[in-house]
Amino acid sequence: MKAVVYHEPYEVSVEDVDDPNIEDPTDVIIKVSSSAICGSDLHMYEGRTGVDTGTVFGHENMGTVVDVGSGVARLKKGDRVSVPFNVACGFCRNCLAGKTAFCLTVNPGFAGGAYGYAAMGPYSGGQAEFLRVPFADFNCLQLPAGDDFEDDFAMLADIFPTGYHATTLAQVAPGETVTVMGAGPVGLMAAYSAVIKGASRVFVVDKIKSRLQLAESIGAIAVDFSNDDPVEQITHATDGSGTDTGIDAVGYQATAASGEEQPATVLNTLVDVVRPTGRIGVVGLYLPEDPGAPDEHSAHGELLFKIGRFFEKGQKIGTGQADVKAYNRQLRDLIVAERAKPSFVVSQTLPLADASDAYRRFDNREDGYSKVVLKPHEQ
Repeated sequence: MKAVVYHEPYEVSVEDVDDPNIEDPTDVIIKVSSSAICGSDLHMYEGRTGVDTGTVFGHENMGTVVDVGSGVARLKKGDRVSVPFNVACGFCRNCLAGKTAFCLTVNPGFAGGAYGYAAMGPYSGGQAEFLRVPFADFNCLQLPAGDDFEDDFAMLADIFPTGYHATTLAQVAPGETVTVMGAGPVGLMAAYSAVIKGASRVFVVDKIKSRLQLAESIGAIAVDFSNDDPVEQITHATDGSGTDTGIDAVGYQATAASGEEQPATVLNTLVDVVRPTGRIGVVGLYLPEDPGAPDEHSAHGELLFKIGRFFEKGQKIGTGQADVKAYNRQLRDLIVAERAKPSFVVSQTLPLADASDAYRRFDNREDGYSKVVLKPHEQ
């Protein structure tokens, strides 16, 4: 089959790889209909992780079941499914507690597994024509038959649940104000989720105009940090109080207005902009090791975080990858009821053959590239 294969920093190609097979009785094979490029894929693409050469990328996957293991009870051939980026067993201590992002079974020695991602287990990615899904009865979310809501459902594997998870970590409540740092796909989904939850005002901070325009299209307030200090802008707009909550949707590759990489700048901005006793949710990726970090401490995940100011303000913080299964069923039903349309972030739908160029353009933050969805079986 054809798949997107990583070779070295800034080099991926579409090439032939072995088809996946049923390896365990609880597996299914899906024919991938959509697999999106994620901002976290860019960390690997840029050589900022320990990803192995030859890895097939892709953790935002959906498709149709084409083969079923003998131990699968619920799924059948022809079922249309969304596959959470978390690979989870369903029966370990964390899975039973609903913490499927931190499964203790699927990746020995590590809490959590994912498709096509560095250090997240031996699971090939879905930017390919077919994908093996382990523990399929537990992991697959069934979708209505047909092809309705295809681009909306494509957001269920990761970014819509991740954005919603950010608002859960920050405990966003109706009527509250929210600062979202980063207007990439996850940041936009966090802002959208805050709107769905009834936030009164949602400030979205970025410098890419097309992304800020998308934020405005869902009723958020765009804050361009290349024009002025975002803390000053938001503090002024909130009569000096700051927002009730804040969300980090950027992570360790954060940059200042000057373009200089400052890994802790988003976290510290949130400490400054969120009011005393406010809450912060962090879904932007932070790693214990960063081969391309700007300094030695950052290379080992050690950041200059304003812990004193954070403590002084009595703030609370929640972090971690999204437990997709905690949210994807409800979010699916919002889509079907036409109460949510997360595909507003999708800027391009492209055949798999265009993946290399799409990675380059997305990584360059080209204007108009917010979310790319690959269609492996389209020309």
